[in-house]
Amino acid sequence: MIRVPFHLWRLLRTGATFERTGAMAAILDALEIRGWRRLAIRAFAWPFRLFGRPGNRDLPPLPRALQAMGPAYVKFGQVLSTRPDVTGDELGGQLRFLQDRLTPFPTAEARKVIAAELGPQAWELIGDLGEPVAAASIAQVHPAVWKPTGRKVAVKVLRPMVRRQFRADIGTFHFIARLVERIVPGARRLRPTAVVRHFEGVVNIELDLRLEAAAASEYRDNAREDGKLLVPEVYWAGTSRRVLTLEWFDGVALEPEALEAAGHDLPEIAARLIRTFLRHALRDGYFHADMHQGNIRVGAGGALMMMDFGIMGRIDPITRRHYAEILYAFITRDYRRCAEVHFEAGYVPPDRDVEAFAQSLRAIAEPIHGQDVSSISMARVMGYLLETSERFGMETRTELILLQRTMMVVEGVASSIDPHTNIWEASRPVVEGWIRENLGPAQIARDLARTAKVLTRLGPRLPGLAEELVLLAEEARTRRRQGAGDAAPDGALRRWLWAAAGLAAGAGLAWLAMQLG
Repeated sequence: MIRVPFHLWRLLRTGATFERTGAMAAILDALEIRGWRRLAIRAFAWPFRLFGRPGNRDLPPLPRALQAMGPAYVKFGQVLSTRPDVTGDELGGQLRFLQDRLTPFPTAEARKVIAAELGPQAWELIGDLGEPVAAASIAQVHPAVWKPTGRKVAVKVLRPMVRRQFRADIGTFHFIARLVERIVPGARRLRPTAVVRHFEGVVNIELDLRLEAAAASEYRDNAREDGKLLVPEVYWAGTSRRVLTLEWFDGVALEPEALEAAGHDLPEIAARLIRTFLRHALRDGYFHADMHQGNIRVGAGGALMMMDFGIMGRIDPITRRHYAEILYAFITRDYRRCAEVHFEAGYVPPDRDVEAFAQSLRAIAEPIHGQDVSSISMARVMGYLLETSERFGMETRTELILLQRTMMVVEGVASSIDPHTNIWEASRPVVEGWIRENLGPAQIARDLARTAKVLTRLGPRLPGLAEELVLLAEEARTRRRQGAGDAAPDGALRRWLWAAAGLAAGAGLAWLAMQLG
């Protein structure tokens, strides 16, 4: 309760900042809110505008307001920046400033951080530290030279005080989420508090650059066999909690005009962007989850150069299988199977009607099949998706938030490069290939081989386990005969014990056969 006035004050100040910076008017214009509703909103916010933060006047109104409010607000704006089809071209263009064009902090401050983090050897390793070339919500990047090799590197440095700012922001987000759950009972299925917790966990990782270095290293290992995908090398000696040193990449910005001027094939790059995301999500279960324009460059031959590994997504094999089957069913228009997978995965409560859900999925997918992004209102599609999820009682799955968000971001970026991108056609080769590899006879053989390996490791213990289970079952039967009453296991438990004993014995025999074979 002590923090409630603080959070209410921050909410008030957020509205005041939007009014003072002009962001409120920009949002109302974009949403085409006119008449008395516009007057009422402005009349409520106007008296408090002096309490708002002024922000950086060199930025457009919306990014100016979001940057003034703190890093968590900027992160939210970055997500929206890749969806001009939802926000509109005007707001989408403003939000693009949040990707890598925020106001940098002084290079002198960056030098202090580097010296404090890397110690006396800092300037023996890093030389010619230049002015920042990219500044985002949590960190900024400086060009430099790695003295031991003379190679150019990118040195990423956390913003001063960013951890404390983020804690204040996320505390207010938690307050808003709890308030929404109490005031709007229908919003509880969206699990706003769980969503905020998930967001907090993701950004907490981004605040420790050692974890980002580990993410970049793992992603680089996974990408070794991928054609036209480059991931920078990590310089571990120049890396700490607040400093990260990576291989420098020179490439063309992911902007249509720049790519066209460099002679790149825009439709091919847009399609490869989608396939790269899906390949890593399905094949590795580990994907880059912040694939906006500021984090990707295009190199020689059209190679995608990935940067900024602060936000990565990881999904388990079962979720990958469900996700691939849902995508494949959408691509092949098998809406009944798509609905069944939703029920099998537990995304839809079992008491709902499968056929009705399949019909709703058809209503969503059919209008966009065969259409390029330029002819689809994604805002309308998302609105219908939300209606459908509410009608069928679908809860927000926090483990899928990054996956779903990244899919939207990638589609938005791809459509900004080539407005005629068809996400289903671009996805088809990757999804069909994964289905063939992982849901066919070859995968069954691999599953059996993995089972055999487990049995090999546990084999020496299985005969003893079988004997213990048989003795336990016999003891239960004896106690039952002696009238042990409620303390004795019932018939179902005895049958389970005998079955488990049989399974253990069979597994032991299988292991023995493998050893002898």
